[in-house]
Amino acid sequence: MSQRNKSLGPGVHIYIRMTPGLGSSLSLKVGFWACTGVAIAVVLRRLVALAHPSQSPPQMATLDAAFASHTALTLAHILPAIAFVLLTPVVLLRRSDAVWPQRLLFALGAVVGVTAYAMSGYSIGGWVERSAVLFFNSLFLFSLARAYWYMHRGDSLQKTRWMWRAVGILLGIATTRPVMGIFFATSRLTHLEPGQFFGIAFWIGFSINTIIVELWLRSRGREPAAPGTARFGIRQ
Repeated sequence: MSQRNKSLGPGVHIYIRMTPGLGSSLSLKVGFWACTGVAIAVVLRRLVALAHPSQSPPQMATLDAAFASHTALTLAHILPAIAFVLLTPVVLLRRSDAVWPQRLLFALGAVVGVTAYAMSGYSIGGWVERSAVLFFNSLFLFSLARAYWYMHRGDSLQKTRWMWRAVGILLGIATTRPVMGIFFATSRLTHLEPGQFFGIAFWIGFSINTIIVELWLRSRGREPAAPGTARFGIRQ
């Protein structure tokens, strides 16, 4: 929680206290927690596949083998990623002034971003997937850097807004999953292989999250307090 003060005259100050949150939008809350749940499930499923590759279903065996070919890099990417996802509600929906969760979130985000670049060298979807990773990962790191910069400037409002941008992009990996599911389900009709539709799914999933978060931040009624709520008071 942060607080800003503005003087209205000698001895009179108005203060605005920002509490990061999702407001009253049910759709945003459902989307956020759904993406969080899917992202956690994706990481847990990958950990199981790495530990027990022989138990992979036939349609996933090739994909699991691709990730198993660079196990160390995969773990260096997905373990900080799941920690980032688990810590996000603590930082953005918190009710305390603790600083360490924020600093840890920035550190985890940096690791996730750097390893994502390395992971792009093993893209299943070729250059289409790789281009999506390079674009959105760069946007993720840029948003994270802006949030960090505003944090050091003491601008909690802008820090929170840029953090939501970064989180929205990262959770885009969860949105790609139902898109991939559609491609898998229709593969008998389209005859598309994972290597052909993975990149498309990445562009669709990450674009959806990025656009939705940006529209939310810019939507009427959320200025200037988005994405938190404001509490006003006057001190004399």
